[in-house]
Formats: sequence, C-alpha cells, structure tokens
Amino acid sequence: MSGEVLSVLRENLSEKDFKILAAIENEKVHLFVADAIQLCEPEKVWVSTDSPRDIEHSRQEAIRLGEEIPLNIPGHTVHFDGMEDQGRDREVTRYLVPAGDKLSPALNQIERETGLKEVRNLLKGAMKGRTMIVRFLTLGPANSIFSIPCLECTDSYYVSHSLNLLYRPGYEEFKRLGSRARFLATLHSAGELDQRMVSAQPDKKRIYIDYSTDTVYSVNTQYAGNTVGLKKLALRLTIRRADEEGWLAEHMFLMGVTGPNKRKTY
Repeated sequence: MSGEVLSVLRENLSEKDFKILAAIENEKVHLFVADAIQLCEPEKVWVSTDSPRDIEHSRQEAIRLGEEIPLNIPGHTVHFDGMEDQGRDREVTRYLVPAGDKLSPALNQIERETGLKEVRNLLKGAMKGRTMIVRFLTLGPANSIFSIPCLECTDSYYVSHSLNLLYRPGYEEFKRLGSRARFLATLHSAGELDQRMVSAQPDKKRIYIDYSTDTVYSVNTQYAGNTVGLKKLALRLTIRRADEEGWLAEHMFLMGVTGPNKRKTY
C-alpha cells in the first residue's frame, strides 16, 4: 500500500475497518477505495464482510434511514424510486471511449477524458454527511475459475441490501485472490435526496462506463439497474471480456443438470 493511499485510508477508516480492508492484499482495491473517499468526501466509511451480522446491518440501516419501509410480512421491506428514476436511462448511460478507440454508433458514448471530468465533478463531495459503504461480491460461485470479483462503493444502504439479496458475498474471495483479483468496480452516489429519500436531481443523473478500467460511475439515481453494479452495468463490462477471452456473458442463465442419480436439478 503506497504512502498516500495508506494515509487516506488510515484517516478515514476506523481501526477495525482498516484492518478488514488491509486484509485484502490488492493495491488496486486500496487505490479505488481511497480515490472514492477523496472524491466523494463521506463522513465515515464502513467496510462490509461476508458475516451474517454485516449483511443484516445493511438491511437495518436502509430501514433506519428511510430508504426502505418495513411491510407487515416479517423480513419484507419496500423501496420507492423517484418518479423520474423508473428505469435504466439510455440517454445518460454512456461508454467512456479513449481517444483513438471506436465503438458502434448504436452505443451512447462520450470521449473518455471529457466524460470522466463530467461524472467526477458530479460525484465530488456527493457523500458529505453520509457513510460510504464498501462491498465485495462475486459474479458466479466463489473459488471458481468462472467467478468474477466485484467491488462497489455506494452511499445507499438500499443498494447494499439489494446486493445481498441478488449476489454472492465476496469478501473472502477477494482475500483469497489477493493481487490476482481482476475485479469490476462501481462507484455510486444517490446524490442529493429529497424528503422522501429519493434522488432529487434527475437532470444530473449519469451512468458512465469506463471499459478501459472495468469501472462504472453512477450518480443522482437509485434505480437498481443504474446502481447495483453487478446487475446490468457489470454485464456491459463482461460482454467485452467474454469477447476477448472466448466465453459467453449472459444477464440471466438458467441451466438444467442431470446428475448421477438421473434427477434433473435447476
């Protein structure tokens, strides 16, 4: 861990959270988290592990902060997005294209440096007064050649709770892989919130995909397709990797397997 990164993490993380993060021996992980802290300026940082206690913490905080509302059925909650945040927003979802590179004109895109400057300006200070939640998960089963580790920093406990519901915990996988982890990264902030706890500046919504670094930047939105990094956003990155490496990337894959006992399982 470089001196500057170490300093940023030590100054902004509790001793416990610093130890949790430092246990992952991956400089790129440390750099991504440190950069997110410096950019978004959260009041504090919480690093989640795979423990049941940490997983439940995301749910309870989403309820406490009003991002989710408990229903009469025990264990069930509901979250409402803003009226102008009801789906993936094609117009403000763009690929960041490095100078000299080309993508199909059918894809929304923006020159990489221009787009980075724009979205990072929108993320600057976006987490003031809030907690940055650092999450480690995997696409595919852990400890497998088919798994892809994913890292997300967000200021939404609703997003963190959704990650727990939809994907496999990956903190231990990041520890196992260490410097070998080639991970997908997402930095998300819901931005300014109104009294209903929904994103208040839909006109400043941006979802920018930096495929040259396997990173997604998302701001001023809560809709899961724009914010839960392992969902549609990761698919856009894995499609490129699959094309490079000769495998198939799918948003949802259902498979029937016939085992030795001749029974089919799904």
